[in-house]
Amino acid sequence: MTPEQQTPGTAAAAGGTAAAVSGPGRAGSGTGGGRPGAAGPPSPSAAKPPAPGKAPSGASRGASVRARGLGVRGARGWVFREVELDVAGGALVAVSGIAGTGRTALLLTLGGRMRPAEGTVAVGGFTGLAEIQQVAALGIVPGVAELDPALTVREHLNEALALREGVFGRFRGREARRRRALERAGLDLDPRTLAAELAPAEEQLLGAALGLVGEPGLLLLDDVDEGLDAGRQRALWRRLAEIAATGVTIVATCHDPAPAEGLATHGLSL
Repeated sequence: MTPEQQTPGTAAAAGGTAAAVSGPGRAGSGTGGGRPGAAGPPSPSAAKPPAPGKAPSGASRGASVRARGLGVRGARGWVFREVELDVAGGALVAVSGIAGTGRTALLLTLGGRMRPAEGTVAVGGFTGLAEIQQVAALGIVPGVAELDPALTVREHLNEALALREGVFGRFRGREARRRRALERAGLDLDPRTLAAELAPAEEQLLGAALGLVGEPGLLLLDDVDEGLDAGRQRALWRRLAEIAATGVTIVATCHDPAPAEGLATHGLSL
């Protein structure tokens, strides 16, 4: 990330301000080709939410994300506020901050899982919570979406596919879809491996694979550097950049943004 793509800000659980700057997305990112800059949301007449169970039309290049004056307030004050974000589809955004700065709450708000107290957010041009939920998927978010240590990789993928397609959904080709999700996340794992046996980076990538099952336009990952040394953090950010290039926008939170330098297209400091 270049200096013009990242501006440090401050945030606190009670009354802090998160600052961000927008930067150009990678040209040519995503299977449909990324676009420099951020695309504004279409007019209400042009924007139609995808039907449940169907991939959004913007998934081929990732969904644009635009936040204006975004803030969430909790029982003890502001979790975060005044967040500004403007990224094109196919971007990789590194959101950094210490514990308590509202990183997880920001992810949930961007993903339509938490209603903001102030400001606006649009993902792929959609502004309604239900609409955003159709185009935004969660990877691992502690306390919200986590792996079950007693389940295998295959069982996790089967569960994700069942949630997306229904228990009696498309059985034909399901093995290929499981394999595609793992390959897209860059995972070469025995499907019989238990989640409890995975290394931290593998856990994050399996979480990404589970989110990618639904072909989202936006993928949200929390605490991606947890339990990793600097070298493994760098390797994980490199993999996330490769995933984003397949046609999905990724917003990932971390403690230290340094390993994402030159790989993330945008930085946001809380």
